[in-house]
Amino acid sequence: MKITCFIQYKIDPHRAGEFERYAENWGSIIPECGGDLIGYFMPHEGTNDVAYGLISFDSLADYEKYRSRLKADEAGRRNFEFAQSHPFIQQEQRTFLRPVSATYLKRGGQPQ
Repeated sequence: MKITCFIQYKIDPHRAGEFERYAENWGSIIPECGGDLIGYFMPHEGTNDVAYGLISFDSLADYEKYRSRLKADEAGRRNFEFAQSHPFIQQEQRTFLRPVSATYLKRGGQPQ
């Protein structure tokens, strides 16, 4: 079963558009470097300074290979540089999660 890298960002809410651009850039870079991008999520209601990114891998070893490819990727380097030159990310935390098998991808039925 896959593991998911759960990234929590504290962002400057006045620069949310820049974070969204940064997240959109990862949309092609992450899959090209070997990650299964679940998505980036922006604040919508409630807390306006927290955003998330979720990327899955088959193993931690695959995550390490991905990180190496990402560091060597020109578009990835440009996106990291964009984040460094525009202070829209105030804090970033990574946690690696595994799904609880009995609950993974359960969907509700359609109303009748």
